[in-house]
Amino acid sequence: MFQKILIANRGEIALRIQRACREMGIPTVAVHSTADAEAMHVRLADESVCIGPPPARDSYLNIASILSAAAITGADAIHPGYGFLSENAEFADMVEAHGLTFIGPSADHIRMMGDKIAAKTAMASLGVPLVPGSDGELASLEEARRVAGRIGYPVLIKAAAGGGGRGMKVAKDADGLEDAWRLARTEAAAAFGNDAVYLEKYLDRPRHIELQILADGHGSVVHFGERDCSLQRRHQKLVEEAGSPALDAAARDALGATATAALRQLGYRNAGTLEFLWQDGQFAFIEMNTRLQVEHPVTEMVCGIDLVKEQIRVAAGAELGYGQDEVRFSGHAIECRVTAEDPETFAPSAGRVTAFHAPGGLGVRVDSALYAGASVPPWYDSMVAKLIVHAPTREEAIARLRRALAEFAVVGIKTTLPLHERIAAHPEFAAGDYTIHWLERLVTAG
Repeated sequence: MFQKILIANRGEIALRIQRACREMGIPTVAVHSTADAEAMHVRLADESVCIGPPPARDSYLNIASILSAAAITGADAIHPGYGFLSENAEFADMVEAHGLTFIGPSADHIRMMGDKIAAKTAMASLGVPLVPGSDGELASLEEARRVAGRIGYPVLIKAAAGGGGRGMKVAKDADGLEDAWRLARTEAAAAFGNDAVYLEKYLDRPRHIELQILADGHGSVVHFGERDCSLQRRHQKLVEEAGSPALDAAARDALGATATAALRQLGYRNAGTLEFLWQDGQFAFIEMNTRLQVEHPVTEMVCGIDLVKEQIRVAAGAELGYGQDEVRFSGHAIECRVTAEDPETFAPSAGRVTAFHAPGGLGVRVDSALYAGASVPPWYDSMVAKLIVHAPTREEAIARLRRALAEFAVVGIKTTLPLHERIAAHPEFAAGDYTIHWLERLVTAG
C-alpha cells in the first residue's frame, strides 16, 4: 500500500479523498493556491504545500509545481480527484515517469476517451451502441450536410475534444446547419485548442444515464449500477439519482453486461463512468469519463462501497476480490449540487461565508469544505457542497431531500439551494417524469 498520497485538487473532493486515506491509515499532502491557504482541505491534511497564486493555470494546473510538492514531501502516489488534471494524459504520464503512481486509469485510456471520436470508435468496435451520426471528425461543412441529410434533422454538432456543453450546437434544420457548424468549431477552438467536431442525431426527449464501473487491471470489471443525470442546465448536471426512475433491473443488467465486457476487452484499470442517452428503451453511448465523478456519492449510498478506497486499492495493484453477483443495491439516493450562484440569474457569488449549517439525520450526507468564515474564491468551479440523501424508496428519499434542503443554511453568499427546493417540490420530479430538457424549461419559466 502507499506510504503517502498527494491530492492534486481542492475543496470538497480533496477533503473526500483525505477522509478515505485517513481511514486507510495513509498520510496525505494537500496542495493549495495562495487563495486557499485557509481552506478546510489544507487545515485537515497531514502536510500542505503552496503551489502558486490564485489562477488555476498557475497552481492547480501547474504540473511542475505539483510534482515538486510530491518530491519534497516524499509522496509515492497522486490522486487527481475530478476536474483540473484528472483527465490530463500528459500529467498521468509525467506522474509515472517520476516514479509515482497515478491513482486513475492509464494515460493511454485517458487519451483515448478524451477524444470523443476515438472513444466512440473504440466503443462501437466493442459492440456498444452509439447515437447515429458521422463516423468520425467532419472534414467539411459539405460532409456535415451529407450526414445530416442521411440521419435526419435535428442534429447536434459536438467538439471532439470537448465536454461540459462547450463546442456543442444544435441545428434544427438544414438552414441552421452552417451557423451551428461555424459556432461549434469556434467555441471548440477557444475552449480546447482543437476545432475538430463531429455530428450526432439530436434526440428530443432522452434521459442521461451513466454507469459507474471499476476495473482492477487483472481482468475483473464490475459495475455499481446506473445514475440518472438528466436534470441539467446548459449541459451541467444539477441533480443525480441512483438508480434511474426510468429503468428496471433488466435494463440495468443488460447495460452493465455490455459495458463491463467492453472495458474488459480494453484492459481498463481503475474507476470510470460510461455515459449514455436513453430514449424509447434504447441506450446510445456518448462518452466516457476516466476519473471519479462528482456524483459518485449516490452510487456509494446504494451500494455501500467506498469508491475512493477502491480506487486506491486498485492503483496499488490489488485485485477487486469480488464479482458482479456480490454487488448489492439497496434503496434510492439523490444528490443535489449546491453552487455559489444566484438561484435565478446564475451569476457567480464569491465571498465569505458568515454562517453555515449542514442538515443531518438518518440517510443524510453533506460533502463540503465550507465552514463559517470560509472564503469562496472567484477563480474556481462554483460548486461548494453536495447534499446526498438515501432512503429505502424513491418516495422516502424525496421526502428526506425536502426536509434536508429546508435545514441547509449558507449565509454570506448566494447559492442554488432555493432552486433545489423548487425542483424537489415539483410534481413532475416526484413522478420521475423528466428528460435532459426538463430543468432548462423550469428555469426559463422562472
